[in-house]
Amino acid sequence: MYQKVIKRLLDFLLSLAGIVVLSPVLLILALLVKQTKGPVLFRQKRVGKGKKLFEIYKFRSMYSDTPKDVPTHLLENPESRITPIGRFLRKSSLDELPQLFNILKGDMSVVGPRPALWNQDDLIAERDKYGANDCVPGLTGYAQIHGRDELPIPVKAELDGYYVKHLSFLLDVKIFFGTIFSVLRSDGVVEGKQK
Repeated sequence: MYQKVIKRLLDFLLSLAGIVVLSPVLLILALLVKQTKGPVLFRQKRVGKGKKLFEIYKFRSMYSDTPKDVPTHLLENPESRITPIGRFLRKSSLDELPQLFNILKGDMSVVGPRPALWNQDDLIAERDKYGANDCVPGLTGYAQIHGRDELPIPVKAELDGYYVKHLSFLLDVKIFFGTIFSVLRSDGVVEGKQK
């Protein structure tokens, strides 16, 4: 009942409330991103529930000529591709705010495994072992409060599997508040590195 009905209802209400309450912040950030010449939003193909692809939204944090289907850690000299406002957006995780619209649409949930890039075959394959690709991906997840970018792919997939196996309202609440503390401390944010 929670996973099929209540979770989706909570996602819809929380994302709608977030968009309304944060609309001044979204507008200010959009204007700041626009100063770096290029589109405000960065769109990228990601893997959703059942490995169905969808387009994720983020505030653009890199220069427009950066390849968009390459994970940051695989770019040559990724630090040089991040805009000054993008550096702040990434460190504060504010670049993720447009995903409230993904949640509103139902492509994502507030809490769930972070959606893999469509071409991250290693992560997708590891998640298959734990059934983590059969869950709606989230704005934040169990792996995000246990290391984020610092985690090697097998560990990240295992943590995603733990979430799927133990999915509950209480676990979602724990992850939600754990994420707030992690973001405030900038825990696990590693630009250009991946184990």
